Amino acid sequence: MRIEVVRSRLAAHSPARAEVADPERAAVAVVLREGVESAEVLLIERAMREGDPWSGHMAFPGGRMGPEDRSTIGAARRETLEEVGIELEGAEILGQLDDQMGNPRISPKLVIAAHAFHTQEEARFVLDEREVQDAFWFPLSQLLDEARHVDHRIEELPGMSFPGILVGERPQHVVWGLTYRFLDRMLGVLGHALPDRWGDLSRFVDP
Repeated sequence: MRIEVVRSRLAAHSPARAEVADPERAAVAVVLREGVESAEVLLIERAMREGDPWSGHMAFPGGRMGPEDRSTIGAARRETLEEVGIELEGAEILGQLDDQMGNPRISPKLVIAAHAFHTQEEARFVLDEREVQDAFWFPLSQLLDEARHVDHRIEELPGMSFPGILVGERPQHVVWGLTYRFLDRMLGVLGHALPDRWGDLSRFVDP
């Protein structure tokens, strides 16, 4: 899963767009770089904040479109710069993934776009500590390691589990929910879909 493969597969992909009347818009940046064993993706651990439904989650840089954003790709670039200090204005645009919907109970009209970028910059992370607790690169190839696939449980929904991937050293470094769905779609485009242990992932949304 080298960058040249990601580039060619995403260039040939026509992303599915969510059809929603009067949608709210948000965007995330799937930032990739070439690594030793495969392309690597940038993941962040969101800061712990009271009242934030995504507090402490593993995610991509991103957020809702602001009045200054002319497009979702602009929002993805802005949020990445603000949250981790990486400038994507000159980065290669690899393509876009299928749209995903927000939580139907919290934001039923929220449509999230995911734009993929390739950066060759070796910039040091500059974290906005109000938003981001940690950031690191993770090899795409290791996302397919079944030893990393876990049943993720959360306090808000006792008795339920969600598909997840352990991507760090700490137990809370588990990708699940929206970010898992985006990664599943991207890996599918690359010809390496995650194991189908869960069926239709659209039913697994953040609480």
